[in-house]
Amino acid sequence: MAFLRPSVANEAPEIVRGARIHLRPLSLDDYTEWSDLRSVSRAHLEPWEPEWRQDELWRSSYRRRIRHYQREAREDLGYAFGVFETAEERLVGGLTLGNVRRGVMQCATLGYWLGVAHIRRGHMSDAVRTVIPYAFGKLRLHRLEAASMPSNTASISVLKRAGFAREGLARRYLKISGSWQDHIRFALLADETDEGADGI
Repeated sequence: MAFLRPSVANEAPEIVRGARIHLRPLSLDDYTEWSDLRSVSRAHLEPWEPEWRQDELWRSSYRRRIRHYQREAREDLGYAFGVFETAEERLVGGLTLGNVRRGVMQCATLGYWLGVAHIRRGHMSDAVRTVIPYAFGKLRLHRLEAASMPSNTASISVLKRAGFAREGLARRYLKISGSWQDHIRFALLADETDEGADGI
């Protein structure tokens, strides 16, 4: 639906620069670095993610993932980025603005992951702070939503530092690592940030 869709729709997401990291769409050329990082981080990531498929790290699966990301961006349904440490142009994680809803909502869902070797270094806090002006400025969203399992204290800290407010508990909200898990829901509104736009 084109109603209240910004002009950025159908454009390729650009590089979005933060203090020590930058966000850019993953490409086919990133496969080896992505698969290596996901592989060594598997034990760290699996408790917080949907159950990994057998072909999760295969090149063919990665190609399908990239095509999916590109199609979602073209159709203004979602925007996926690799999180790169700028000093060494090194992939450290990923971030998505998914499930974009236009019309009267102007909303998206924030998701992210970080490789195990890069935790507790402020990279994801930097990445989330970096994507907020993009979401409320370039994409003209009104609201960002996020959800975290209650035991994921690191993720909850990232959201709170970025200004997200807790809105309540969603029971058995997402199927994570093979079972339905409760999640705490958070949100940030455009007029609660320095951008100050209302997203419409």
